[in-house]
Amino acid sequence: MGETALRKDSLQEIFKMTPYLLKLPQKKMWIDYDEEADVLYISFKRPQKASDSEMSDNGVLLRYRGTELIGITILEASKR
Repeated sequence: MGETALRKDSLQEIFKMTPYLLKLPQKKMWIDYDEEADVLYISFKRPQKASDSEMSDNGVLLRYRGTELIGITILEASKR
């Protein structure tokens, strides 16, 4: 099996996430993870040009264009 193939346990983790992903307000999204910074970026729009953002107490940054939520940034993602 090549390095790009998903291991069975990885596939099972994706299956566990699926119901939660389907509940998100947008049906199209891009997910990027910066391992060095341990930051997970979930974007609902491309390009990612936010006009405003809001940081929550739990280390989640909500990014907006006007009043529309266009992305979520999760700090210390591996610890959640």
